[in-house]
Amino acid sequence: QVQLVESGGGLVQAGGSLRLSCAASGRTEITYTTAWFRQAPGKERDFVASIRWSAGTTYYADSVKGRFTISRDNAKNTVYLQMNSLKPEDTGGYYCAATNRPLGIATRHYDYNYWGQGTQVTVSS
Repeated sequence: QVQLVESGGGLVQAGGSLRLSCAASGRTEITYTTAWFRQAPGKERDFVASIRWSAGTTYYADSVKGRFTISRDNAKNTVYLQMNSLKPEDTGGYYCAATNRPLGIATRHYDYNYWGQGTQVTVSS
């Protein structure tokens, strides 16, 4: 089992920045890819960004390219999401997810079998 705990959410004005953290514990050695998803009220959970633990390969949703950066610290078993130039449409619950399956580019929520509880990000206009 892998446990994921997110932190770093909050309220920020449009144009501002936040950094989210996802701390992994348990059998982290089985984790292949870690990702961030977000979910606005009444909407589906959407893919934001992913990173492979071993190679560090990253992938982003078009809506966040050039503004968000996903990174990892292997020693701390932590994945980060640096969010810059935030927009009101970035508002939502942000969830960390991990999979132990060696998938290609995994952007669907059912690709992931471990989830955190989420952290709220609110961007005011």
